[in-house]
Amino acid sequence: MTQLSPNSSSGEERTEPTDGFAIDTTRRTTREALGDYVARLRGGQLGALPALLGLLTLFVVFTVLSDRFLTLGNLANLLGQGAGIVVIAMGLVFVLLLGDIDLSAGTASGVAASVLALHLVNNGNLLGAMGTAVFLLFCGAIVLAVVLALMARLWIGAGLATLGLLLVVLGVPANPWLEILLAVCVGTAIGCLTGFLVARVGIPAFVVTLALFLAWGGVVLQFVGVGGTLGLRDDVLFAVANGSLPVWGSWLFALVAVLGYVALGWGRHLRQVRAGVVTAPTPLVLGKLGAVVLLALVGTWLLTLNRSPNDQTVIAGVPYVVPIVLVLLVLGTLVLDRTRYGRHIYAVGGNREAARRAGIDVVKIRMSVFVVCSTVAAIGAVIYSSKVGSVDPQAGGGNTLLFAVGAAVIGGTSLFGGRGRLRDAVIGGTVIATIDNGLGLLGQPAAVVSIVTGVVLLLAASVDAVSRRRAAAVGR
Repeated sequence: MTQLSPNSSSGEERTEPTDGFAIDTTRRTTREALGDYVARLRGGQLGALPALLGLLTLFVVFTVLSDRFLTLGNLANLLGQGAGIVVIAMGLVFVLLLGDIDLSAGTASGVAASVLALHLVNNGNLLGAMGTAVFLLFCGAIVLAVVLALMARLWIGAGLATLGLLLVVLGVPANPWLEILLAVCVGTAIGCLTGFLVARVGIPAFVVTLALFLAWGGVVLQFVGVGGTLGLRDDVLFAVANGSLPVWGSWLFALVAVLGYVALGWGRHLRQVRAGVVTAPTPLVLGKLGAVVLLALVGTWLLTLNRSPNDQTVIAGVPYVVPIVLVLLVLGTLVLDRTRYGRHIYAVGGNREAARRAGIDVVKIRMSVFVVCSTVAAIGAVIYSSKVGSVDPQAGGGNTLLFAVGAAVIGGTSLFGGRGRLRDAVIGGTVIATIDNGLGLLGQPAAVVSIVTGVVLLLAASVDAVSRRRAAAVGR
């Protein structure tokens, strides 16, 4: 909404922005900007604020109830405990932004994990591990995924699926880095199959992904075997979720992350000011940058302290999962916020028909988000498999998907599409991991953990529905 004001010197009219969280620094003070933010909250645009307040409440409650919750060892364990769910939730955000759902993301990640483990244990000989018939069906499925990706002109999806096929057919000897790459390629191939059925064939996403949830669970069982377990006896793979950067590496990582964040944030603000466009007041920008830098430095300092319960060993440094999650968060955020592809995702999620009339290839966008979801889910599979050090027939099953969807929704991503950020998955995943960790320290059974998590998810969905109704009522 804009208001018109007369120009005293020329008699012309000019428009002045009056809505939006960002404000014109030449016309509004910091106090007015904060007032505008409060007005947006009252209008139903809550974002991640409820999740952040809930996370703060959980930390206070568990700190009071357990003297072990706020220890360095437990906080570091908390980061690794929730990383796998957080990463899978990041991929699901792309699908949820379109108002779709991928119920197969959990078991799809299980397929990627089981292929990784089979390839590692059998030194690259998947033909011998699977048997001829299963191996040929597996390779045929990947070939089909490549063909479907080419038909949809998803070149990256076709390329990664083809690379995975080559790794499988050539029987490349086991290598931890190649195993991770193979898992990612398998996830991409699965996403191509899922996305084609939803976007091109037109089967509802709920039906397709529910069917594939069951199918991929059976594939995992076939690969691992009833009652079987495939151990990940490799130092690199084990370190993904259990290892830490050295102290000097931790500070180097923190320095690079902080300088990069400040450079991007401050540089963007200066460009907006010089261009005379709408932007936030400089004091608010400096305050936000300073708060994030302070939290990053304090967190790094805490994690570089010795957290080993044994005086004879030293465990210090930022866990590897932290840079992994942050890199995915930065890359995904840049894709959604700074690229045409990201703008198209929000446009399709906001109004699919309007996006189609605007010339956006809605079918391609819908197929691509399922490819992104399964690819990222495969990375999550590497993390959670590393955490437990093995892959079993339940990999990716159970509550994996439910917690991942819950993480995205709790963080603030709307189930109705068109609204959400990648950071929502990180915040919501941290909430779920905190509930699991804190109740575990208090000796509560799994039933209580599930009940509490379900209640929190229900509250988050209720907040989403109420906020959308409130926003519609005030015309925002």
